[in-house]
Amino acid sequence: MNDSNDPIGSGNEMNREEISMFASGKASSGEAEGKTAAFAQGGTAVVLPDGIEERCPEACMTTSEGVDYGEFTHGTYFSKTCGMERGYSILLPSGYDGEKHYPVLYLLHGIFGDEYSFSGDPGNKLKEIFVNMAEDGSTREMIVVCPNMFAATDPDQKPGFDAQACIPYDNFINDLVNDLMPYIESHYAVLTGRKNTYLAGFSMGGRETIYITLMRPELFGYVCSISAAPGIVPTKDKFMEHPGQMTESEMRFAKDAVEPEAFILCCGSSDSVVGTYPESYHEIFTRNGAAHIWYEISGADHDNDAIRSGLYNLLKNIGADKAKDE
Repeated sequence: MNDSNDPIGSGNEMNREEISMFASGKASSGEAEGKTAAFAQGGTAVVLPDGIEERCPEACMTTSEGVDYGEFTHGTYFSKTCGMERGYSILLPSGYDGEKHYPVLYLLHGIFGDEYSFSGDPGNKLKEIFVNMAEDGSTREMIVVCPNMFAATDPDQKPGFDAQACIPYDNFINDLVNDLMPYIESHYAVLTGRKNTYLAGFSMGGRETIYITLMRPELFGYVCSISAAPGIVPTKDKFMEHPGQMTESEMRFAKDAVEPEAFILCCGSSDSVVGTYPESYHEIFTRNGAAHIWYEISGADHDNDAIRSGLYNLLKNIGADKAKDE
């Protein structure tokens, strides 16, 4: 890929804010909303797939008086894949008592992140979005699990911008399927089966969301990859050469695979971190005939605008299909 597809830069020294940006997105500055207005006043028209809204509505992100938005709590489980105890953050629905069972969403952070990346950022408004959409009936009440996606087998290994440091992220599929999901299903009131199991991720988490979905599509009924990082297929960016998890021709669902009910890929049109890599995945999927939904969020960066948009549309798809079944 050329440099236009790789805007990250070549320096390896990063401050805490930059690391947080890679892990869970930049704080939204309001600049994206201004760019959306410019589009409306005569810029290039944004064409969105049917049923997709470009941005999460303000009402979904508003804290309403008298509504219980809950709190993320922390837990641990033993990972046989990694050979150690690992952590997760979890958001339980209001009134959770262990009797009523709920669907579950696994939400994956970006590079340098951990299980606190999403739960520790009140600016992303995730609690408000999940609760408000469930309250107004536009999605299902659900359990949200934020795991630590760095599934290293060496407790001393740390994340980094090199191929060796990315191996634990690719190993997360084994930890998720063999360790975390069974633990969550045995310790919480979880509805099982693909139509009750959802997967979403941002940046490196978006990359692994795509990979996991292609490898185990029978497990997840609704999926969203937001601002996916490079490395699913071989490529070279300014930090490293990515060997790839598969070739471009292999980036498709297996013949006769049970595919997700909704498989969303999205990215900000002004993403300063992953650039056009998400769009390149869309193009590969299109060439390979892999069903998916692709859209861009005009003016959004590698930020909370993109995250909220992707999750909103994922939850809306879940709610629409729930309404059909009723």
